Amino acid sequence: MKSILITGCSSGIGYATAKQLQQLGWRVFASCRQPADVARLQAEGLECLLLDVTDSAHIAAALAHIEAATGGTLDALFCNAGYGQTGAVEDIPRPALREQYETNVFGTWECIVAAMRVFRRQGHGRVLVNSSILGFAAMPWRGAYNSSKFALEGLCDTLRGETHGSGIFVSLVEPGPIATRFRPNALVKFRQYINIDASVHRADYQAQLQRLQKEGDAAPFTLSADACAAVCVKALQAPRPKARYAVTVPTHVFWYLKRLLPTAAFDWALRRAVSGQGKNGT
Repeated sequence: MKSILITGCSSGIGYATAKQLQQLGWRVFASCRQPADVARLQAEGLECLLLDVTDSAHIAAALAHIEAATGGTLDALFCNAGYGQTGAVEDIPRPALREQYETNVFGTWECIVAAMRVFRRQGHGRVLVNSSILGFAAMPWRGAYNSSKFALEGLCDTLRGETHGSGIFVSLVEPGPIATRFRPNALVKFRQYINIDASVHRADYQAQLQRLQKEGDAAPFTLSADACAAVCVKALQAPRPKARYAVTVPTHVFWYLKRLLPTAAFDWALRRAVSGQGKNGT
């Protein structure tokens, strides 16, 4: 039975991937940072651990628990935990940026380092990291989140080169709009850290608030968390997984646009993509 640790399983992509892999016979070690979510998933029949990726002690304890439970093995790691800090670059205070990186980058990095010790010892393993369309297409109003995902892309590209021929495979999943709790969670951080009234962008931020508060899908071509999870499962089970798995039409479109267009034209396309969010795309 193959085993996997998945971070960020309280809802959305992590939860859906955990459920799908469990149905396929994997031993899934799901994880959440809130005790109530851990208890809920355990009640649903998932093995679930308390794991806040910003806490090194939590990461060490999770790996120790898994190794004790499996006899020292782990087949895969899916780094899914993360959130989005909305706001213009000039309005993001250092504490907000630090918090964004602690979860999205440093926590992911440390989980990978911990799992790599097991993978190296056994001579095989899988690392799957949840990036984003914003990991290669930097749209306005998302500077902290964009840069954290660009960092993950660089991390995985480097690690892929360092593990070549080792039996350890490293892949990224790059979702576009997915129906999850991403926007409600981003709204909390937006209100916590962005001083809207003091910003030169205060009028534009009203559009951001409308987007984050909107019920239902906020963007065209939105897919379900289950649809994205199916791609994650494909990546984890492929004999020779690809380096990147693009999910949703916008991700595929912008992937090709980035390769075909000169920078100025690509920048225009990125502004047009958020034209209803405070930028007119000119």
